[in-house]
Amino acid sequence: MYIRPFDPWKSKLCTCPFKYTLNPYTGCDHACVYCYITSYIPKAFRVRVKDNLLPSLERELRKFDKRFIIAMSYSSDPYPTIEKELGITRRVLELFKRYDIRCLLLTKSDIFERDIDLLSELRCAVGITVTTIDERKAKLLEPNAPPPKGRIRALKRAKKAGIPVYARIDPIIPFYTWEDFEETLDALDFVSHITVSTLKLRPDIRARMRAKFPELMKILEPLYTEKYEGYYYLRRDIRLQILEKARRLIEDRGITFGSCREGYYSHPTCDGSHLVP
Repeated sequence: MYIRPFDPWKSKLCTCPFKYTLNPYTGCDHACVYCYITSYIPKAFRVRVKDNLLPSLERELRKFDKRFIIAMSYSSDPYPTIEKELGITRRVLELFKRYDIRCLLLTKSDIFERDIDLLSELRCAVGITVTTIDERKAKLLEPNAPPPKGRIRALKRAKKAGIPVYARIDPIIPFYTWEDFEETLDALDFVSHITVSTLKLRPDIRARMRAKFPELMKILEPLYTEKYEGYYYLRRDIRLQILEKARRLIEDRGITFGSCREGYYSHPTCDGSHLVP
């Protein structure tokens, strides 16, 4: 089965409404330093094509309950570099159109701009992740992902085409991306919904962060004192202070707010699925 119920972590802190998820590819070549998929996908930063995806997916869609949303993607970006060449995600979207599937699309790429013609005909909402608007910081954190300004430009085009749009500012990293949070937010002030999440550490993420940001991690690591379901979280008082300020700044701009795996307030949904027609 390629379409699966969401929440691979079975997290008590996950506040997502029920939905399904589909990853058109295995692995993601953006190679983000903070990426969590390296804990459960072998060779996670090498993108692979899935065997027999399209015919198998079509069989599944024939029986799919159309009341529910299919989200792409939470484990592997639906727009890796090879999507330009292969067009697998576009062909998935064509199947979604054929079977009238409600879709929530999330990416860290600007390649989706190519598919705006198709997305505008779907019952969908389109979102981008922007960790920081600072291009230098973004390149260090997300070495192979397209620049944030390119993603934002593409999302503005999607909105102009009448597609509901949202964003994730994720992860918020104290003393690093949190320092320019308001500038990042200003660049996204045209979206309808923003989801935020603080940096969470597993051993693989911690190792990459130490290698890339040794001085920053000397400051950060002592603040990671709470463990939930295999992840270390920022100390609760610091985390809530960040989330509360982020919520106020977002809602003051007339944008709805969500938080991801924080056990914190979201309205009306954490993931933006309320935007899907």
